[in-house]
Formats: sequence, structure tokens, C-alpha cells
Amino acid sequence: MSSLFLSVMMMVSAGCSSNSGDVPLVTAGKSAYTIVTPVSPSKAESKAAGIVQEYILQVSGAKLPIMQESNFDGRQAIYVGNTKHTSGPVSIKDDGYYTGVAEQSLYIRGGSGKGVIYGAYHFAEAYMHCRKLPGVQPVVPASRDIKVPAGMKDLSEPDFIYRESYYPASADPLYLEWHGLQRFEDLWGLWGHSYFKILPPKSYFATHPEYYSMVNGKRQPLQLCLSNEEVFKLTVAFFKQAIADNPDAIYWSISPEDGPGGCTCDQCKKADAEEGSQSGSLIRFVNRVAAVFPAQRFTTLAYGYTSKAPGKTRPADNVYVLLSTIDAYRQTPLQEAPSAAGFRKNLETWEKTGGHLFIWDYTTQFTNYLCPFPDYNNLAANLQYFAAHGVRGVFSQGSGDTYGDMAEYNSYLQAALLWNTKADAAAVSADFMKSYYKAAGGPMQQYVQALTAAVKSTNAVLDIYGSPIYSGRDYLSPANLDKYSNILDQAEAAAEKDTAALQRVYRARLPLEYTVLQQSRVYGTEKFGYLVPGNGNAYTVNPKWPARVQRFTAQAKAAGVTELSEGGLSPEAYQQQWQLLLQRPWVGGLAFRAPVTLVNPYTPEYSPMKEKTLTDGLTGDKDFSYNWLFTYGKDMIATVDLGGSKAVSSVQLNFLQDARHNIFLPVKIIIEISGDGKAYTKIGEQAGGLPKEEDYAVAIQHYQFKNNRKPARYIRVTATCAASMPEWRAIPNKLPAVCCDEVVVL
Repeated sequence: MSSLFLSVMMMVSAGCSSNSGDVPLVTAGKSAYTIVTPVSPSKAESKAAGIVQEYILQVSGAKLPIMQESNFDGRQAIYVGNTKHTSGPVSIKDDGYYTGVAEQSLYIRGGSGKGVIYGAYHFAEAYMHCRKLPGVQPVVPASRDIKVPAGMKDLSEPDFIYRESYYPASADPLYLEWHGLQRFEDLWGLWGHSYFKILPPKSYFATHPEYYSMVNGKRQPLQLCLSNEEVFKLTVAFFKQAIADNPDAIYWSISPEDGPGGCTCDQCKKADAEEGSQSGSLIRFVNRVAAVFPAQRFTTLAYGYTSKAPGKTRPADNVYVLLSTIDAYRQTPLQEAPSAAGFRKNLETWEKTGGHLFIWDYTTQFTNYLCPFPDYNNLAANLQYFAAHGVRGVFSQGSGDTYGDMAEYNSYLQAALLWNTKADAAAVSADFMKSYYKAAGGPMQQYVQALTAAVKSTNAVLDIYGSPIYSGRDYLSPANLDKYSNILDQAEAAAEKDTAALQRVYRARLPLEYTVLQQSRVYGTEKFGYLVPGNGNAYTVNPKWPARVQRFTAQAKAAGVTELSEGGLSPEAYQQQWQLLLQRPWVGGLAFRAPVTLVNPYTPEYSPMKEKTLTDGLTGDKDFSYNWLFTYGKDMIATVDLGGSKAVSSVQLNFLQDARHNIFLPVKIIIEISGDGKAYTKIGEQAGGLPKEEDYAVAIQHYQFKNNRKPARYIRVTATCAASMPEWRAIPNKLPAVCCDEVVVL
């Protein structure tokens, strides 16, 4: 439900109804009206009556009494809830609401859930002009007179029964109720990836490995074995207790863990083969559990290896499937994006099952929550596409509890369109900018438009796992960053006399500053880098950079940034990382800026500085997307040309291990030297290899090869990539990668 959209519409409605006269609820601060509830009001009806009373009092100073219908014998009433004395439609779909006027009385009714509460807040906004913006206390204007249009009949029903916009504002219950949003904490007794919440491997795997998935012929604690009868019995026992402990929960999740490893034992494999998908054994299992609890709703995930719908088994009536959009890029609507072709096919096949379908969507860059991510213009098209295919609920995952790019705007716009997919997104956007940024609203609207226009004009890719480095070649180029910064300069100037609005503009600028800082780490000694020429051929830290990093950290904390990526650094840890980087001695060496020739290609989305990553004078940290040459599935064979014969004392380089991103140390590293680029002599070899035991710690391994000042012009590095993933990290159709940061020749 968009309060902005609805308020605009109701102002139009009110204007149209004014010819028939208005009904005065309060005149000169006095009222003869009573708020009337049913004889036995529900919790929602009682709360809605209190909301109506509270805002009439705050606006006009008139405190209307609240009375149960059996005790009321007057004529002028505001009926709240399903009273016997009623008006409007016989039924209201889902948690929609109705506000209407008949015979000098106002009626506020709701469907299921919090519908009547949504109606109460709609009344406060549309007819008393109160507002509730993200992170801001309600704005309540004073007026001694409150009127509603005579003959008003307003029915508002949501397009989705589940509507979540996951940003910091979702932690504010008042904001959620005002805008018709929900959150999984209030609806789910068990949420998300839940297998190991039901049967934790720490409790069961050692004694009962058969409860867990068989992968590559071996039982592994990656997923559950859904054909195991004891797994079913333990799952039922778990839910019996969990439901008894939380009887008000609406949904309960039975969903795979976040990763691969679906069971391939004979029975699970047979079920999946019969269904033509690994979701086959999943849906059969969930249906079976759901049959034990017919009064409950169970959810499961169509995600990763379970994305494809089963060919035969239909989800039970009390089973809801959350289909993920995770593999799609975001620069174009999902209905047309080539990267979303698989999602579209899966959506259509799940739709054909006739079951209840929810969507798990993504509207942020998880690797960099503060990176500008202008997918805003695609939201309406995506939600309309979902609704057209029978989708009944949407979890729109943004930056969660931490502040991210345009978090307030994203939350507000999403609220509007999750309630009404056909709402005028441009009007909602413009009204939000004016209401939230006040005098700076115009420039802020220009800023959003400039970002979205640049994505289109540069043919940029919006990847939820991208980086401001990769996008530095297109919509986040230094030239474009300057354009955006100039627009925000105008916004700051416009909001100069409004402290609150100015602080909001400052928050909106944080993503640009973060982008500049991150890009400076890979530009290094070049223009836009954090290093400047020092004595001789050396480089030193730009003297402005320490204060700049410190200022950014303070502003990020003030804005509510708790982590800069999903499970990533806090602002304090980010500052510490920078401090270590700024204290690191710069080592150029003989190979600094030397040309590099590669036998096998690097992966461009993770190696934005291309092959010169190996000789740009910059070493990498634990984030693989910064200053690492990423080579996927093949050996890294790099030849560095020193430009002439040099006395070489040693060759040093680092490799990264990051199993979660499928990056492993080379199986073998060979260093060779040559004077003519044809005949090579090996000066060293070191063995690496894959970890035999599960190990997700991110580590940097340093390697050094001595050469005793033998002359050489060419240095050839061969880093042999493992042929396949380690057994404990086996992922279908995925190969290991190797990451090297810098070839330092001394």
C-alpha cells in the first residue's frame, strides 16, 4: 500500500465528492462523533479504533470516545471494524480495507489480518494529511476542522498477500503498518534456509550420517536426505513442538540450505528422476509434512538446485513455494532480461502446478550495500510481471538492517508497488523526493534519473554480486561520478537551511564516497588512486586520504551502516582495513608497470584492471574483487616483460584461498626466466593443493622464489589450477579458480 499514491488518489476522490458536500467530523476543535467498535472487537479492530482516536486528537484537539456497538445509540459515528451497522462491500479481499461514508457516518473496515489497521492509517493520511516517512516521526498537521467527502466509497485491496521490503525501515512497526508492509519475523515461525535448524548436523551427523545428503557417493552434511523415514519423523516432531510454542505464526519453512548438495541416494534420485527435477523429492517431502498439520502453512524454496518445478507432484494446498530471481542481472526488467530466461521458464512451470507462489527478489548489491544500484525504474514492471503469473507474495530483499544505497527511497517506492502494482511509480517517486528531501527534492530526483540514464546509455550490468570497480567502466566511471556529485552539490545547497533534509542528502551521498574510496584502491598509482608520486620512483599515500576515510567511517556509522556487505565489514573494521593499507610500504620492483601476456583469459568481471593487475604495484586483500587476477577453471600462465635484461634476485607473489567463492591455491607454481622469451629456465617450483577438510577461512598465501641476481628479461609464472573442486565443496558445473595479486620482481 502506497500512502503517497493513495493520498494523491484520495485527494482527487475528495475533490470529486466535494460537489455533494463534506461530512464534518470535527468543527472548531469539537466533535459529536463516537468511535464505535464491534461488541467483541478483535485486537486489530481495537488497535485501529485507538489509531483513529489518537490522530483525530493530535490533529484537532478533539478526543472522541470509543464505545462498543451494543452501548451506542447515537447517529454520528466512526464505525471501525466489522460492526453490525455497516456499509460498503460484503467482503474485502485479503488484508485490504474499505473507507466509506453513508448517512453522516464514516466506516473503516478491513479484510483479514491488519486490514482494518491499514484502513485507519489511510484515513489519517488521506483526510488529515498526516504522513509517515522512513526513519522519521509521523508528521501531524494541526487543523481544528476535519472533514470527509460525503458519499465516499473507497475499497483498496492489495495485489499480494505477502509484501516485504527488506530495508532498515522494516524494523519500524509503525512504518510497516502505515504502508501495508510485513516482515518475516512477524509471519514465519521458521524462516528461510531451514533444514539445519530442524536437524542440526552438530547434533545428528556424527551418529546418523544417513540423515544427510549423499553427494559423490558419500554422506555429507550439505542438505537432508528427504527419503529417510527418520528424517520425516524428526521433522514432524520438531514442528509439533515449534507450533505449540508459537501458535500465532502463519508460515513454517522447510527449505534447503543455501548451497548445493542435494541428495543423490537411490531413493531421492528415483523421486527426482520421476519428477524431472530435484525439487521433486523436496515437494513430496514438504507435502507429506504439511498433511500432518493441515491448519498450518508451509513454505519452501525454489532456489539453486530446486529452482525447476516438479513434473508430476503439485504442492499441497497449504504449501507455498518461494521462487528466487537470484541469477538475473537487474539493469532491465526480468520479463525481458536475457539473464532471467531461466527464471522466466521456472516461473511458468511453477505457475502450471497451480500452487501458491511467492517470489524472493533482490534489489541491492550484496557485495557492496552502499554501491549505487539504480534498478528503481524496473520495479513496477517486475511486480506487474509477477502478478500476471499468479504470484501471491514478494520478499524484496534489500540491504536488510543496515543502511544501503537509497534505502529510504527503495523502501517507500516498493511499499507503493507491492500494494498496487499499477500505482504511478513516477508520481510516487516525485512525491517522495519532495516530502523527504524538501527543498532538495528536485535535485535528488535528478540524481536518481541520472543514475538510471547512465546505466542505460553505457549498457551497464547491474549484478547483485558486482562491485563499484567493475562498474567503474560504465555508469560509475569517474566522469559519471563527477556528474552525480555536482547534482548532489545542488541538493546540499538547496537543503542548506533545513538540517534534517541536509542530513538525508548527506546519507544519499555516502554511496558515491564509498565508490570513490573503493575505486581508489585499484587505481592505486594512477589518476583517481590513493597513492601519489613520492621521492624518486616511489609512491606514497595521498595526504588527504586518511582524513577522508575517517570522515566516511563517521558518516557511515551515523547513517546506520552496520555492515558494508552481506556478512561483511563494519564501518570500524573497514577503517582498520584502510589503516593497514595506508601503512603498507609500497614496493614497486623491477616489474612495476611491465607488460603482461596471458595464455589463458582472466575473468573480466572480477579482474577490472585486466592483465596489468599483476604489475600495477598493488597487492590484494581478502576481497577477491580487488587487485586480484581471477582465472576461472584454467591455469594462470603469465609472462612479464621487464623491458630489458635485469639482474633478478627474487620473484614474489601471493595467491588467495576463498572456498566460499570457489577460489583455491594453485596445485603447483612454477617460475621460469628467459632472456629472449623463447628459451626458459626454471628457477623454482612449489606445491600447493586443495584442502582435504572443509575450510572456509579466507587466507592469503605468500610465495617467494630466489634467483641469486641471474639476468632475465622475461618472467613466466605458471600457476596450475586444480582440475576439480574438493569433495567437500563439490558443486555441479563449477570449477575452481586461482587468484594472483602481484608479481614482484626484485
